[in-house]
Amino acid sequence: MNMHTARAAFGHDNLKAILGISVLAIRWDDAIALLTRLIAERRFTKVSFLNAHNANIAYSDPDFAEALDDFLILPDGIGVDLAAKLLYGEPFPDNLNGTDFVPAFLQASTKPLTVGLLGATRINAEAASVKLAALAVQHNFVVIHDGYFSSAQEPEIIGRIAALRPDMLLVAMGVPRQELWIARHIDERHCTMPVAVGALLDFLSGSVPRAPLWMRRLRLEWLFRLAVEPGRLWRRYVVGNPVFLWRVFKQCLSRGEFR
Repeated sequence: MNMHTARAAFGHDNLKAILGISVLAIRWDDAIALLTRLIAERRFTKVSFLNAHNANIAYSDPDFAEALDDFLILPDGIGVDLAAKLLYGEPFPDNLNGTDFVPAFLQASTKPLTVGLLGATRINAEAASVKLAALAVQHNFVVIHDGYFSSAQEPEIIGRIAALRPDMLLVAMGVPRQELWIARHIDERHCTMPVAVGALLDFLSGSVPRAPLWMRRLRLEWLFRLAVEPGRLWRRYVVGNPVFLWRVFKQCLSRGEFR
């Protein structure tokens, strides 16, 4: 299922366009049920998450925006919630950020799955695999390769994925590389559900700390990440967040209304 079939399945009322990217408005439990059904039916579905940072990149990168149009997109973070509130009068039903949602989905999925891990460093990918295996003992987790490989190595890596043919393939290469890589190399011959997961493997490995729970509940995890990695993330948050909101404001103006 991609966003074209999602439009047919859910109708336009369940999709909210944020800077041209269609995002599925769905409850947490319903999203888990949806992904469970898609895997059970072996319906090839590329999955990604939209936050303010991804939306900014897609706004200025037509190739990335085109690739996302063939993904099932779930909402991630307070930025897209604010955008939905401005554009549609209400936020998304739930924050389905991949860092929390993907492990929760794996825990909730009772049918044993084979899950491939591709990306991050080898050490972090292996540590994430151990953590996931403890969280969801019913599944088989396989580290396919780290995220540092050349184009010459790609055929071998793609061959490994095809030989394993996992139910779910977690691709952690950063934005937009992970989505573009999935779009260019992965189809129903390789797995059922490739998921672009960003820094998930780094978080699971413990090498990158999560914000305290109270900050996550207040939707301030971005502020914690900025404090931990200011040199790498200041442009994403200090510059990127206001740019994103300005672009949403312009989208509101182009619609001729505010809600």
